[in-house]
Amino acid sequence: MIRIRVDLGALEALPTDRLPGFADSLVAALPSLAQHGCSYGEAGGFLRRMASGTWLGHVIEHVAIELQARAGASVTRGKTRSVRGATGVYDILFCYSDEASGLAAGRAAIELVAALLPAGLRQVEGLDRLGTALGADALDLDARIAALRKLILGHRLGPSTHAIVVEARRRGIPAIRLDTASLIQFGYGSRQRRIRASVTGATSLIGAELAENKHAAKRLLGEIGLPVPTGETVRTADEAERAAARLAWPLVVKPLDGNQGRGVTTGIRSSADLLAAFTRAQAISRRVIVERELPGRDHRILVVAGQVVAVAERVPAQVVGDGKASIEALIARVNSDPRRGVGHEAVLTRLNADDAMIAFLNARGLDLGSIPACGTVVALRGTANLSTGGTAIDRTDVIHPDNVAIAIEAAAMIGLDVAGIDLMTPDITQSVRETGGGIVEVNAAPGLRMHIAPSEGLPRDVARPIVASLFPRGARSRIPIFAVTGTNGKTTTVRMVARILEEAGHRVGFTSTSGIYIGGRRHRATDASGPRSAQMVLRNPTVDAAVFETARGGLLREGLGFDACDVGAVLNVTADHLGVKGIESVEDLARVKSVVVESVKRRGASVLNADDPLTVRMARHARGEIVWFSDAPCAVGRAPIAAHVATGGTAVVRDDRTILLLRGGEAVPVIDVDDIPATLGGAAAFNIWNALAATAMTAAHGIRPETIAAALRSFRPSFEDSPGRLNMVECHGMTIVVDYAHNSAAFRALSVFLETLRGPESRIIAMLGIPGDRRDQDMRDAGALAAELFDVIMFREGPDARGRKAGSINALMAEGALATGKDPAAIHCLIDEEEATDACLAYAQPGDIVLLTPTDVDGIWNRVQAFAAAPRPQYKGEPSPALVAAHG
Repeated sequence: MIRIRVDLGALEALPTDRLPGFADSLVAALPSLAQHGCSYGEAGGFLRRMASGTWLGHVIEHVAIELQARAGASVTRGKTRSVRGATGVYDILFCYSDEASGLAAGRAAIELVAALLPAGLRQVEGLDRLGTALGADALDLDARIAALRKLILGHRLGPSTHAIVVEARRRGIPAIRLDTASLIQFGYGSRQRRIRASVTGATSLIGAELAENKHAAKRLLGEIGLPVPTGETVRTADEAERAAARLAWPLVVKPLDGNQGRGVTTGIRSSADLLAAFTRAQAISRRVIVERELPGRDHRILVVAGQVVAVAERVPAQVVGDGKASIEALIARVNSDPRRGVGHEAVLTRLNADDAMIAFLNARGLDLGSIPACGTVVALRGTANLSTGGTAIDRTDVIHPDNVAIAIEAAAMIGLDVAGIDLMTPDITQSVRETGGGIVEVNAAPGLRMHIAPSEGLPRDVARPIVASLFPRGARSRIPIFAVTGTNGKTTTVRMVARILEEAGHRVGFTSTSGIYIGGRRHRATDASGPRSAQMVLRNPTVDAAVFETARGGLLREGLGFDACDVGAVLNVTADHLGVKGIESVEDLARVKSVVVESVKRRGASVLNADDPLTVRMARHARGEIVWFSDAPCAVGRAPIAAHVATGGTAVVRDDRTILLLRGGEAVPVIDVDDIPATLGGAAAFNIWNALAATAMTAAHGIRPETIAAALRSFRPSFEDSPGRLNMVECHGMTIVVDYAHNSAAFRALSVFLETLRGPESRIIAMLGIPGDRRDQDMRDAGALAAELFDVIMFREGPDARGRKAGSINALMAEGALATGKDPAAIHCLIDEEEATDACLAYAQPGDIVLLTPTDVDGIWNRVQAFAAAPRPQYKGEPSPALVAAHG
């Protein structure tokens, strides 16, 4: 859907019933709005809403939908909601056929509504965010709808591709458009298949090349006894004349490697016509075929996976005289049929009076100005291709069995899984071996329009057998998808799940804030916790299991990168990112994160933290089987786990030092906490929670406990296994910890662990920062918490200031720290995180613990490694100039 946020300003006080004449003017401009049911569910419903009074955001929604519908897009759904806490601000949402046309329709709708408002209320700001306008005049709807139609058609899939995509989605197979043309991926990862129009990934390259070389294809067919016309390949007009002398009239001339009837001339009976036909064919291909014309009518037989699935008789473009109109006028009359469009945009193609058509008419003593007698049928072309204006009559039910067999053998001989066999025969109900005729072409990438929507006869669902050939009964189109969200612990849990799946034999693709990984190798170093990164993994044909870190930002910006997951997990919800994109409370944040478990497959599993009240509430809306995990003492006997397990549900808990899998009335030991290196002997409590979640997710998917245990034993808190997550270095008598922690809950969890490392004389020196999109008070609170938890603080900013003035984030955190009474000498501020890192490392003494929480994890880790390998510099430990300047 398109989402447009609008601020109505003064118009908030002017719903439609307070805008005299507005509704009437709008309906006069777009009469079809009268058919919108809106909340009433019947025609006229939207008009009733305007009469009783509705706000302009709602009106814009309906106008945007109607403009798209008038332009040919099949869209009907929309919704408009006021933004909580912002008077007059609305989110307008509506469906679109493609993003560009959807945005253009949204802009045009706003401009139309504004143009109909009273003078003084028509100004609109910010429209450029929706792209360029469809025209200068907002009220010239004919021109705007025509421009929108052109935009839609420019992005729309062709009829063959569209039919196959619709059938795939009907079967629940994901469809991803890979380019602006017709390259489509069905399925995910290693189970994907591809098409381009009716060419599939299984289509033989040799077969396609043979089909393109019509002469070679015809020779192969003839060699196995299939009926084909005699003919020759020529390069010059003289060669064409000599071939004609040997073959005798009537003849057909066509390009060796043409398609869609371009350059084909039939019914040639003279040298002059032969020369003209040769010239047209050679404009398309250097080599030209001259062959005997077979008797009969043109039929297209569609063969898919060795079966004939549809047959159509193709009728050449024609007009019927009325004794008054010229052929040119009759063509215009035919083209007025709404079923006809340009190229493949509609069921039928418009007639085009090109040189080939004029030559065809001239050869019969006619021209565009000729006036045919009433009832006279005038053929306009010798070929019957739909792309040149022909029509189709379904003949699937009457084709003779011999002709079926011939078509199947022809497709097999050329080597095509999907083939269009062009058969000339006087009567398709009789064997071509008896009536005369034969195969004139075998086509790779055959068009499906004539079968999907014939001019006469029954439509044939030819997309179904094509999709069935790609995904036979029992074949899967999806790889297992695991999605992890929560405030903290996402990245480590994702990596643990990926390690377990690798141990189970899968080639895993996963995304996290540290990058995109395929098969254990990082493909891209970036924050990859959004939907686009997930889609990159799902498009990779080597991946057979996917694990995604699914962060709040991506969910709010673009939603999920997949339509459903096998296992979804919400680890926890704590205060972070509040005040951003309409998320004002932890309850708001929980609603966003619950999207992950609401998108679990019906037979999948939702993994929830039983120790977090906000995740416990999600069970009401989560899909699939609920699987709880808990690190609480005596969790087995507490809600919600006790009743859940008693009724056969699944849970993962810690019993003293052992992780247990509770399922089917049994308690299965998985692994001792002390045997998981990432927990550092149980001291890193947050990694116990992550291991519980990873165990629950993979056990829910059927991974054996011993496989889970083996993987967790091999997972270490090293930079190689989990960069930026509790990476530790011992050097120069001090302990350095690098962790991506960036919120108060993470700082507190780290401090609990660091206290287990503290010696009698140790100090904890912490370099801390939080992203600039947090609220001012959140920054002060983070500073106050740091003052409580750590002995010496180095506030830093770095690359995630997100629009704030340099130094302002440090100033707010320092303000919070100072407000607690913290000694100013223990508080330092540096904007650059590299400088802040160097300062902390130089300031530390043997026995100290240095906590570094960077944004650039790779860069700071490299700095730590260099520090560990070099002689240790000295740092004076004086208050930073930035702090002195900020606080006097």
